[in-house]
Parts: sequence; structure tokens; C-alpha cells
Amino acid sequence: MKVLSIAVPCYNSEAYMEKCIHSLLPGGEEVEIIIVDDGSKDRTAEIADAFAAKYPSIVKVIHQENGGHGAAVNAGLKNATGLYFKVVDSDDWVNQESYQKILRSLEELIRGPKTVDMLISNFVYEKQGAARKKVMQYRHCLPVSQVFGWNEVRRMPKGKYLLMHSLIYRTKLLLDSGFELPRHTFYVDNLFAFEPLPYVETMCYIDTNFYRYYIGRSDQSVNESVMIKRIDQQLKVNRLMVEAYNRHAIMNKKCRKYMISYLDIITTISSIMLIRAGTPEALEKKKKLLAFIRAKNPSLYFSLRHSMLGHVMNLPGRGGRKLSVAAYKIAQKFYGFN
Repeated sequence: MKVLSIAVPCYNSEAYMEKCIHSLLPGGEEVEIIIVDDGSKDRTAEIADAFAAKYPSIVKVIHQENGGHGAAVNAGLKNATGLYFKVVDSDDWVNQESYQKILRSLEELIRGPKTVDMLISNFVYEKQGAARKKVMQYRHCLPVSQVFGWNEVRRMPKGKYLLMHSLIYRTKLLLDSGFELPRHTFYVDNLFAFEPLPYVETMCYIDTNFYRYYIGRSDQSVNESVMIKRIDQQLKVNRLMVEAYNRHAIMNKKCRKYMISYLDIITTISSIMLIRAGTPEALEKKKKLLAFIRAKNPSLYFSLRHSMLGHVMNLPGRGGRKLSVAAYKIAQKFYGFN
């Protein structure tokens, strides 16, 4: 059995997918690379098939009708045979030295006495044109190179989140939980990093800069103008995260606190994008989002509304909205968003 299955969702990825896949091949026979051609119209299918022909014991290709990023991840998970599962987007890549360290760590964990549900590593914002690369690391929040549970997680400040780029899940945990992402929906990486958490009991953090997250394409989903155009997709994911939170009686206090903090930043992003849109319709959508959260879970609404970010995002009037935008611009520089 393979140690790690890596799903590579591809849609019209001919311009950059080869760099991604070449970075994954050094994993050798321990790794299964699942390229999911999600109804591409360019040479993506041809490139994927060429890799599968050349590396038949490592690369597997799935061709499917277009269903969006979530459908591609679902297909990768459904066809995964590795003990652990990771998603690497086709415009991103991994660092070779860190890759080997991750694989060695997974092998040691598999042989160890404890089952590990989630492996965490660092990722780097490969922002085009940036003189310095921002690294998302967790060494001050998580025990390093040891198995731990939620009770050992230290305070995670705002801006410090376990995103899809930093996570490797135990495959069976995802399958047993019934995890499935929605089709034709952007921003589902937030669901990937959120929904499985109540099922996660044991974790291990490897302090290495493994994943390289490319930011720079004008059509990228984290481009601010694109996010405003796709605000209904962001709102859909925001609501799905609230519903996922509601489905569980999350017993561990630290897990619950972290999930609320994650919802806080996602709701803040939704709110600020609606403020940036600036139309009466957008501001009405902002009110409806908060009303939805309040109706679904009054306690959660109270936590979000009275957080620091909740206060900043809901200052009254035009002057308040200007302060909200100013706060967002500071966060934008800090987080490295496009």
C-alpha cells in the first residue's frame, strides 16, 4: 500500500501542471499521484496521460466532466489507495528536501504505536513580485515532531490557520466521516481544512516549508476583484461551514475554539468583500449572512459578532466601512493575499 496519495486537480492547467507533477515524482513508489482532469479544454488531458504512460506505477489519471475543484478533490479521494491523503493544486508545487522529510515522518508514524489523523507542515506564499516570501509556520502554536491532541495546541493568533496547503489527512478518516465537497463551488479549500476537524484526535506537526502556494495569476480565486465577482461562492462556503459546525457536538474546547476562530476570519472576508463591492445589494447580503448565522446558532453568532474582527467589520455608517477597509488592507499585506 502507498504511504501517501496526492490528488492534483487540473482544469486547463497546461501552462503550469508539469512543474507541479515533476515536483511530486521524487516521492517514488511510496507516493500515488492522482491527476484529475476536470473537463479541461486544453492539453491538460494529453499531458496527464503522458505522465501516466511514463510512470504507470506512480501516476494515475482520472478524466471527468467539469465539476469544479471540489468534484476533482472528491474524485481523488475516492480513488486514493494511500494511507494518507493530500491535495496539491496544479499551479503549486512542493519543496524537495521537505518532501523527503514529510515522507520519512509519515513512515515513522505508520510504524509507531499511535495512529495519527492529521499531519501538519508549513507552506510558503510564493507571491509573484514579492521580495520576501511569507512562511506560514506553527512552531509557536504546536508541539514539533511529536504526536499530540487538541489539548496540547497552544493559542493560535489571528492569521494563523491550518489551511489546505498545510494539511495531510489519514485517508480512512476522510472516507469514514463521509467527507465530500460541493460541486461547481469555489473556495472549497476552506471546507477541506475545516469540516474534518471534529474527527481529528491525534496530530503531528513537522516544522518544514513543504508546500509552495503560488499567488500571482490575475484569474486566481484569491485575487480581490475575482473574489468580489464570486462573492456568492464565498457566501455559500461560509454558510456551509456554519452548517458543518452545527452538525457536531464538538466536545473538545480547544477544537471548538479554533473552529470558531476559523469561522471568524471567513465571515470577516465575506463581510469585507461585500463592503468592498459597495452596492446596496452587497450590503444587504452582508446583513443576510449575519442573520443566517444568528438563526442557525445564536451562540456562534454572539461569538463572531463580538470578536475583534466582528466589531471592526460591523462598524456603522460610511465612516465605519472606511475603517473596515483600512483594517482589511493591513491584513491583506500581512497575509500576502493577491
